[in-house]
Amino acid sequence: MFLLIFSASLAQLNKPYFYQRGRELIIDGKFRQAIEALNILLRNQPTDYEGFFLRGVSKYNLDDLAGAYSDFTAAIDINENYTSAYQYRAITNSRMGLYAAALDDFARALAIRPTMAGLYYSRGVTFFLNQQFEQSIKDFDQFVRLEPREPSGYINRGTSYLYLKDTVKAVANYERAIEVNPYNPDGYMRRGLVSMMQGKYISAIPYLDKTIELSPEAAYPYFYRAMAFSNLEKIMLALEDFDSSIARDSTNSVAFFNRAILRTQIGDYNRAIEDYTRVAVNNPGNVLVFYNRAHVNSQIGDYKAAIDDYSSAIELYPDFANAYLFRANLRRNLGDIKGSQSDTRIAQAKIAEYRSKLNDSTFSKYADTSKRFNKMMSFDADFGNEDFTRLTGDVKQDVKLLPMYRFQFVKERRDTRYDPTKYRNQRLDAFLSAFRIAPVELTNSESTVSRDSLQLLDTRITDSISMWNMVFAKGITQSAMSQYNSSLNFYNYAIDERPADPFAYINRGVTQAAMIEFIASLDGDYQNVTIDMDPAARLKRTEKRNYDYTAAIADLKKAAELMPELPQIQYNLGNMMAMSGDMPAAIKYYTKAIELFPYFGEAYFNRGLAQIYLKENKTGCFDMSKAGELGVAEAYEVLKKYCITK
Repeated sequence: MFLLIFSASLAQLNKPYFYQRGRELIIDGKFRQAIEALNILLRNQPTDYEGFFLRGVSKYNLDDLAGAYSDFTAAIDINENYTSAYQYRAITNSRMGLYAAALDDFARALAIRPTMAGLYYSRGVTFFLNQQFEQSIKDFDQFVRLEPREPSGYINRGTSYLYLKDTVKAVANYERAIEVNPYNPDGYMRRGLVSMMQGKYISAIPYLDKTIELSPEAAYPYFYRAMAFSNLEKIMLALEDFDSSIARDSTNSVAFFNRAILRTQIGDYNRAIEDYTRVAVNNPGNVLVFYNRAHVNSQIGDYKAAIDDYSSAIELYPDFANAYLFRANLRRNLGDIKGSQSDTRIAQAKIAEYRSKLNDSTFSKYADTSKRFNKMMSFDADFGNEDFTRLTGDVKQDVKLLPMYRFQFVKERRDTRYDPTKYRNQRLDAFLSAFRIAPVELTNSESTVSRDSLQLLDTRITDSISMWNMVFAKGITQSAMSQYNSSLNFYNYAIDERPADPFAYINRGVTQAAMIEFIASLDGDYQNVTIDMDPAARLKRTEKRNYDYTAAIADLKKAAELMPELPQIQYNLGNMMAMSGDMPAAIKYYTKAIELFPYFGEAYFNRGLAQIYLKENKTGCFDMSKAGELGVAEAYEVLKKYCITK
């Protein structure tokens, strides 16, 4: 008891000590220890607003945004004129995507201290994150008036102009940042990246040189200088810089991929294979890695390894005509005439299918046997993406739409006992019961049947191809094995035979979308430039290909017309609209799915993501909460990242 009383008294008597100790620990980056010290202070001084503020700063730096928000709010409740608490709560709101709340806090802080430069800077970042670039420029204008010798204001203002496509003003701001502080590497880096974007590689290199001089341990300037040298066909200099970039960041697969391409160009085949192997281990779902490594293996005469790599590429993308043709040549060289002829026939058939059915250049280029797929990729390329689709914008890249519903073979039939939270439909049940060869379900999960079992099932189906449901089943197995064109042929036949049946339209539409997404992941048109302003602001400037989902959407709309009561169709249409970039339309279809089936957790989840994408965080977080309540485990991660938890 004596020790407890003594400790409490000591804390009361040493308030300045614990406060100062907390500050020192924060400065040293020891945030957990700082929280411990500040906890002692606040237990004995529960009205110390500065203590709450410092603890909020510590929690913010530990990514405990909900805790930081709570502490900043406590500081404001105690002292409503505490400007810094408003500022940091605004920054916290901004990181959580709550831009309206953030701007309200900035307005309150500026009403108290209208000449506080940091407020304009932070609000400028918030406007930038909300893509209100004109407003961000106004705030950075004010910041540089108050802090004319601080280069970050010019850098951020230049980046805002860059997003407005005003490269002249962007360059002027970056050069001004260099002028006011020639020892800050950020200004040189931004200036060099503008030249890279413009294809002015010679002029970019001196700026990247200076960035490296001032920041020799950073990986990214070496990477971009390597890209510049590569575009100037200075291969050895590019290789040296890729080596330096990898030495500083050995986790970036794109650097290994690009170095492998250059090593191949100079005939350094063995080390190119080493690089591709490193990428293959980290990105086993990227077909281009195996395809390119096969080419290198064939160059050194290791035809067996090359054939294995082409086979891996074909397994990942069975419609890849080029891979069949190159494998055919290798098999011919090894005396496997029958295998070579088979590969050639398959390739020619797939090329003919592309050219006759898909006029869109998006697809036809993948049937071009002269097409090469070894284009170099930028530092932040979406490498090895195997997911069905994803939202972009302020929703982070690791948060994805839950996938669409389609008919899949499963190991076991579902439980038929009555459960109001599981959707049932008499017409749907009758359709599913017709598949006696193996259980089929309407699901948004991948098939639970192994690939070997699917291939065996596919063969058994062929023996009974005359029956309509067996044709449909063949479409299912072919799609599950990524044989998209073949699958579409079976669905076409099924629809021709029964044009009033909604189920074939569902699977044909989803298969078309799956083919588009897979081919999109092969597309080498990555020209992204990442711009980091501060820890709270990381955006990408992306030159992105647009893919046409018109035919897939038409199929699902036809299915909805034929079976308007089925909520999964409306849900799929929501996904299609989101993938096409039309978020308001996506929300409309998700809402329709929920109206048809109020327990549709996946629809709540995807509608929530779409709303967060549109900055409607309050309604989006409500939907996420409902999705979690309905059993969607992924919802809790989104709630943690984008929603306030008080």
